[in-house]
Amino acid sequence: MPAMNEHAAAPRPLEAVIFDCDGLLLDTETHWSEAETTLFARYGKTFGRDHKLRMIGSSLQATGVILEELLEQPGRAAEINTEMIELVEEAMVASEPMPGAADLVAELRGRVPVALASNSWRRLITVALHAAELADSFDVVVCGDEVEHPKPAPDIYLEATRLLEVAPERTIALEDSPNGVRAARAAGMFVIGVPSFDGIELPDAHFVADSLKSNDVRRALNL
Repeated sequence: MPAMNEHAAAPRPLEAVIFDCDGLLLDTETHWSEAETTLFARYGKTFGRDHKLRMIGSSLQATGVILEELLEQPGRAAEINTEMIELVEEAMVASEPMPGAADLVAELRGRVPVALASNSWRRLITVALHAAELADSFDVVVCGDEVEHPKPAPDIYLEATRLLEVAPERTIALEDSPNGVRAARAAGMFVIGVPSFDGIELPDAHFVADSLKSNDVRRALNL
């Protein structure tokens, strides 16, 4: 992975750090994939990598529309979404932090405000954060069902900075999906991309790192 572009200086002073959740903070993309595989099987389909790449980072509303098409179930987006949410919620009880995530959040707390901004719904995020023992680690949590326009629109990030009372341009966002990166960039933030698996390209991020343990990530966060 490339190091930080010399022309992409992280904001100083740094006023806040905002984490995405699924695949960035928590290793929940595995749970999503398990749920998606089960759902596809119910409809006689096989869930594959191309399907995953198409849906990753999408809002649940957008995912329902995509699933309606992929499963050949016209007009049933809402019902299919309900099935998906139930399957994911069951799997979320086994959520764990991504490598380096818990330590990074703990080190940042007390230095700058820390928030979570996720396209997932509040009910899913609550289960996942409690399972990962990170429920009390964030000053602000904003979810996809709490804003009018989820990622890739900037609404989630702008709401998080509004609640934190910080400037977006003095904020760093960490993201693992193209939609998430676009949302944070549209909000005016410096964005660190950390892909959750091979095949995800994040050309709009200011720089891309292998993991949250990267020295480049720590330097950008002034740690």
